[in-house]
Amino acid sequence: MEIEESNLTDEDKEDLFLKFIEHAKSILSIEESDPYQDSMSFPSWIWIANRILRTCAAYSSGVTPAILLSELALAWSEQSRMQAPKKKSLDISISRKKRREKFPNTVTIDSVYEKKFLSLNSVIEAVIIDAFTLTGTVIHMLCLGDIWSSNTIDLYLHRSKFYNIADPCNGILKKGREVLLTGCCLRVTAGNSRRIRLLPTDYFVILLDEDEDDDAMLLGPQFCSDSFSSISLDNVAVGASYSLYARIENIGALEEIHAKCGGLQRKKITLVDNYGSRLNSYCGGSNILALDCPFVASAKDSSLEACDEIFLEYGSVTKLYLVPPTPHKEQYLVGLGFRSVDTEPILRIKNQLTQVELPCDSYGSINFRNYPFRFYVADLHDKMTGISLYGAVKDTKVSKGMLSIRIEDESGATWVKLHLTGHWSLGRLDTGHTIFISGLSTSLLASYDECNIELSWHADTTTSSFFTLSCLPALLNYSCLHRLSKLCDLFTSKIDTMVLWVDQAENFHVEMRFMHTPCGHLLDTFSEHDLECRFCQRICGAEIQCAFSVRMAIADGTSKVLVKCIGQTAAEMLQISPEEFHTLSEQIIYPSSLESEKYTVAIVNCRSQIPGKNFEQYHDDCIEWEVTSSIKS
Repeated sequence: MEIEESNLTDEDKEDLFLKFIEHAKSILSIEESDPYQDSMSFPSWIWIANRILRTCAAYSSGVTPAILLSELALAWSEQSRMQAPKKKSLDISISRKKRREKFPNTVTIDSVYEKKFLSLNSVIEAVIIDAFTLTGTVIHMLCLGDIWSSNTIDLYLHRSKFYNIADPCNGILKKGREVLLTGCCLRVTAGNSRRIRLLPTDYFVILLDEDEDDDAMLLGPQFCSDSFSSISLDNVAVGASYSLYARIENIGALEEIHAKCGGLQRKKITLVDNYGSRLNSYCGGSNILALDCPFVASAKDSSLEACDEIFLEYGSVTKLYLVPPTPHKEQYLVGLGFRSVDTEPILRIKNQLTQVELPCDSYGSINFRNYPFRFYVADLHDKMTGISLYGAVKDTKVSKGMLSIRIEDESGATWVKLHLTGHWSLGRLDTGHTIFISGLSTSLLASYDECNIELSWHADTTTSSFFTLSCLPALLNYSCLHRLSKLCDLFTSKIDTMVLWVDQAENFHVEMRFMHTPCGHLLDTFSEHDLECRFCQRICGAEIQCAFSVRMAIADGTSKVLVKCIGQTAAEMLQISPEEFHTLSEQIIYPSSLESEKYTVAIVNCRSQIPGKNFEQYHDDCIEWEVTSSIKS
């Protein structure tokens, strides 16, 4: 075939998606600093990329760059407003070093007033503003506030559990104490819809600080005298109670117990005391737990299934104290990260940002979720969480139900293990596709391969996201995300997914195949048993549909290239559904009527780096290019 010489400029080689992220970040960056933040207030690179791609997935067409930027600005403004402490006169003082991120299901007191609703599984992270007794009664109340709200809310204390620690003079439930509560119900005062109170709840957790003298005095005498090895069922039978202090070693998954306990939920936590003894506890908590009067259960007598002879439960008189770790932050030097020679200098925010402060957990892992710049493969090292990668899939492999993909960017390539739960949720994914993945974490490998860092991704976390840009219809419809290229540029461009304008398609070879709908891969129709997808290794069941498998030649005046496409993309190229095509009497002649049609297509190099490997076995071993998305021009 004849190929014109490519004349790509440096500007033509730029990925417009990456350029648009930088443009959006420059607009959203705030000049003045936030007094509540330790660093400048601007959105992270991961947040902007995620928000853009979520909008692209939700609205495949009709969104202009101005609308996209406006949506980003509105979302960032709302997030900044929700996360920043309110400037108010309430006396709520939580030192900066102890300030933690909100739990995923935390609600603010302001939102409770706005919605007049509070679900039982919502968490309120509060500070006691005042502890008092209702006039003319012996009912103890707490006035609660939080650092995100301008309102306060009153809580009725549980009489049998907390009255003994609510004494205004000597009790630990006093002004400035941090508490967590859930399982709450609202009570709206009759005749005054603005007056809202919380009814008593069993699930009330008190936060302690070992650096405070009063809390240290409480922990020492009360909780450090008992250990797990001192627990005796005989003593429990005659009324003995225990106060235990332990570190959380592991938190299990949420379990449903319908048959035996009437639809209860439980979560098993493995605790380790100061003497190294381990014990299972069925309750909730943080890194350090102090349990006052837990219910000591025997596996032999309990209706719950347990593998231990003795375990602890959250009982009717149990009080739960948490000693949360002080949030640590790590100074990360921005200049140490990889950057492409084609990008602008890394110190590009007011020319002052040379390092950023990132949260670090008790195990030394640094969370890069709020890192302001793009992350590259070359930047990976041990003990990283919340990182993202943007690049092309160069290979895939499946072993024992675990899918691994090899991602490559300008700095190098690495393998990522994808931990999927339940059904396939990633859509179509194959070699050559450009992807954005966030919520990655790193760890050291036991055996040394080409790289001693293992990268893993879990689909069931709130901070995880996965987008295949090559298959997004918005990539073709959003002018700010792509630059039209020529076919002759395919062999020299650094962009993994190129958008082309094609004015000729010919030499169609059309086949009808069965396709696994969730992952978009073709099936082996000669299986004697239940059809199993060779790509995701899942039994297909009823998730099968008839789809096109097409090979053809496309041209634009500069070159002609043999390509393949399957599924919905092939239907877009053929401009007919598989069902309609099946009813045609002249199926061989039909494709020739499309030779003068014009298309805008996204195209990727689909050749695997492993010789001879190809999931789509339909005589296309010589085909290097796949059309992943298409619209008629």
